[in-house]
Amino acid sequence: QVQFVESGGGLMQPGGSLRLPCAASGIMFRNYAMGWYRQAPGKQRELVARVSSGGRTNYADSVRGRFSISRDNAKNTVYLQMNGLKPEDTGVYYCNSVTMNLSLPDDGWGQGTQVTVSS
Repeated sequence: QVQFVESGGGLMQPGGSLRLPCAASGIMFRNYAMGWYRQAPGKQRELVARVSSGGRTNYADSVRGRFSISRDNAKNTVYLQMNGLKPEDTGVYYCNSVTMNLSLPDDGWGQGTQVTVSS
């Protein structure tokens, strides 16, 4: 059974940094493109960063230049380094695989980790 466990969230002031790890199990992790998704209050869940199986990264415009995604295949873990946090980064952050057409995966969703950016 596929399982993703996110952690590392918290309450941060604008301009702060956080690093979110996500541990994966039940999949051949190294073979999958992985992504970090964000669901802001009252909004749909969106893909904000992704890393291919080969390590190529891509970011949503809203986070490009501030967030960095990476993966450690030996640990079955994907990370999201978040710098220069803004109040609009507030939301629940999830990791999951990335589909071919970038639509939301049907399953595998974990509990997510809450990130709140506020002064």
